[in-house]
Amino acid sequence: MSGAQAMVLAAGRGERMRPLTDTCPKPLLQVQGKPLLQYHLEALARAGFSDVVVNTAWLGEQIENRFALYPPADGPEPLSNSQQPRIHYSREGRDFGGALETAGGIARALPLLDEVFWLAGGDVYVPGFAFSRAALERFAASGKLAHLLLVANPLHNPKGDFGLRADGLALNTADTRYTYSTLGLYRKTLFAGLPGGNPDGIKAPLAPLLRAAMDNGQVTAEVYSGAWTDVGTPERLAQLNAAPSRAEI
Repeated sequence: MSGAQAMVLAAGRGERMRPLTDTCPKPLLQVQGKPLLQYHLEALARAGFSDVVVNTAWLGEQIENRFALYPPADGPEPLSNSQQPRIHYSREGRDFGGALETAGGIARALPLLDEVFWLAGGDVYVPGFAFSRAALERFAASGKLAHLLLVANPLHNPKGDFGLRADGLALNTADTRYTYSTLGLYRKTLFAGLPGGNPDGIKAPLAPLLRAAMDNGQVTAEVYSGAWTDVGTPERLAQLNAAPSRAEI
């Protein structure tokens, strides 16, 4: 493998989702009959991405068992090769006893990743999103360090995160700000300040790296207008499951 071109973040504890996440990792919580993580894996497979990195920590063995192509006889029904890419795990829980935060986790997984790659949070429900290979190629040619998918501000984040200039540059400060969807394209160089492979398990957040790169004009963005939900609380999960499925709409 030359390097996976996609990574899904699945290491978080999901504190706000307790007690549901006391016994189930957040990316395995089901929306409309499927684990959240499965939506991303199926979308990546449809786009032709053959390999994906998934980082794990809290109850990570459950994620591996659920998405094993050849699980134990008494395990869950596996997805077929056409429904999911090959998964390469970055086991933060096993190696360091817990999650390394977003940037720390990505840095740990960098040896498994290509120079540019899609990144997605494993706890967002974005049923219509397409991980475009053409978008990845455009980003690679741009030379930028990151390209973010922004969404309209939900009720739980009314002030938003980042602004967007008319020419597509992302901004730290702006009169109009949007919420970072946790979907985006990244270049390894953004994480150059962390040791390659993060062998010491340094915990590091992503936002400071993005903000520093924005100040240097190295981050672009666009607004995604499709259905998107940060499944951050039991109430939001219940609302999604109470709504008509996409097949019924």
